[in-house]
Amino acid sequence: MFRHIIMLTAVFGLVVGAVSCSHSSSDRTLEAKRVDVVLPAETKSLSPPPNLTESEVRLATPRVAAQIASNALHPAGNQQVVTTGIRPSLQQSLSVKRAPPAEVEVIAAEDAGAMPEVSIASSLQRVPGMMISPTAAAPAFAPPMPPSAPENDNRYQHLDRHGVQLVSEAPVSTFSIDVDTGSYSNIRHLLNNGQLPPRDAVRVEEMVNYFPYQYALPRDGKPFSVHAEVAPTPWNRGTMLLRVGIQAADPAKETLPPANLVFLIDVSGSMQEANRLPLLRNAMKLFVDQLRPQDRVSLVTYAGHTRVALPPTSGEKRGEIKAAIDSLTAGGSTAGAAGITLAYQMAEQGFMKHGINRILLATDGDFNVGITRFETLKDMVSEKRKTGISLSTLGFGTDGYNDRLMEQLADAGDGAYSYIDTLAEANKVLVNEFTSTLAAVARDVKIQLEFNPALVSEYRQIGFENRALKREDFNNDKVDAGEIGAGHRVTALYEITLAGKPGKLDALRYGGNAVLPKENGGELGFLRLRYKEAHGDASKLIETPITRSHMKEKAGSDFQFAAAVAAFAQRLSDGGKYLGDFDFAQVKALANASRGDDRYGYRGEFVQLVGLAQTLSPKSSGR
Repeated sequence: MFRHIIMLTAVFGLVVGAVSCSHSSSDRTLEAKRVDVVLPAETKSLSPPPNLTESEVRLATPRVAAQIASNALHPAGNQQVVTTGIRPSLQQSLSVKRAPPAEVEVIAAEDAGAMPEVSIASSLQRVPGMMISPTAAAPAFAPPMPPSAPENDNRYQHLDRHGVQLVSEAPVSTFSIDVDTGSYSNIRHLLNNGQLPPRDAVRVEEMVNYFPYQYALPRDGKPFSVHAEVAPTPWNRGTMLLRVGIQAADPAKETLPPANLVFLIDVSGSMQEANRLPLLRNAMKLFVDQLRPQDRVSLVTYAGHTRVALPPTSGEKRGEIKAAIDSLTAGGSTAGAAGITLAYQMAEQGFMKHGINRILLATDGDFNVGITRFETLKDMVSEKRKTGISLSTLGFGTDGYNDRLMEQLADAGDGAYSYIDTLAEANKVLVNEFTSTLAAVARDVKIQLEFNPALVSEYRQIGFENRALKREDFNNDKVDAGEIGAGHRVTALYEITLAGKPGKLDALRYGGNAVLPKENGGELGFLRLRYKEAHGDASKLIETPITRSHMKEKAGSDFQFAAAVAAFAQRLSDGGKYLGDFDFAQVKALANASRGDDRYGYRGEFVQLVGLAQTLSPKSSGR
């Protein structure tokens, strides 16, 4: 069990808070983080730090420590909290030890430079809690401490991965389509920062669907085209990989209906880091350049309180919109639920009956004031979806980032979830995919795939774990499912074992003599797709057989690249449980060989990420 110790140092108006994490069986410091907390200049003394609850200790990362420190030092103020890392001029040589819960010595210094070289014992102030003891004095300007591996306290939904199914027992697979891509960009950010992602951070379908694939557009006015292809599995010679591709219609931007858009922007203290609000401001200005005169944009902000930063404004007034964006500053707590309520009020005020009505929530998901219960927030968004206003989420930042909330709120709001870690990613989501981000061509899109036991003995769906539906949900129009944006494409993968081939599961002792159905003209399976039109309430059905004619001796480059991404995601998410010896090196080779036309460089970037994961992964871990 670990324990966390908060150390606070006041230097004029600057307070440095340090979080030290040490193991209970030893006083050896395992990891230390420091943050700067900007307080009013007159603050020179320390008040007793608050008693930390178990949950606060568990979440005591640098950003949370800064907030705890600022509350302890100046509870009545609306001070700004800034995470800046270790400042060389403020480093000191200190060892932190557990003491009986009677007292703590907190260092107070009147010097804004380095910690004094002389004994600091005379400047200690005693308050209840713990003890900080000095060791050998540090030089006036100590060299920077070597960086430690970043701590990851992000919140993810736990996923139980799909296993192998016997077709004779469970011939039908049913799930809701998902067009989110946030998992991929979040994992990219973690890998680029020297971290292997937590396994629950990996949603295979979001990684596969991050990349564009060449599917033919629908014809005859249909909202979708459906494609199927079967080829040998790269990691298992005894199985085949089935790829199902759904391509949505892609109308030109000029033909889209007018849009009523409300940006709901988190301006709380946790958003002031460079990869949060500053990045968001730049990303929004890219989006503003895509707006049309018929579009209307509102800005609603929330921190300790909510406000309308920009009333509904025509898309042709770009200068006015950008000025409002530039005026956004961060500070305070995070009343997310109140912000959502105000955003829906603004969307209802400017509602366009035959237009696009959408809220775009931009935040790190750190709701800590008002309604904070996950299910309550999700139910609120689900209820508002019925009014015809959808909600999409744009995630920003790390260190306490709430991926679970962002992904699930977008699902509940009939929207898409994207994670923005760079300006290039903002350009991808808000410029290159402008029509997909704004306009939906269909709602409540569900897929049901029935396998033919005469030709297929086993199958395993790869991904879509948190989109699984019951078989009876497919025909129930009251069951919510995913939204498909204009031009969106969705890829679903299954690893299948053909009848007569060795499988993962033993044959049934008493079910092996069951009479199998006829081959149905060589059908491997039968695909059903159910959807509602963007402004309709009754669902429609598309049916497509998957036959032997879809089987190829060798997959095309698009298919192979999708397989490489799926293998990479499986290696990260479950240690490659079903991949055998197909390791990062083989994933990288397959992806490199199937890059094809890489217009935006996404696939080349992926190859580099596989190399990073290979370097970061211990050889003995099997990841």
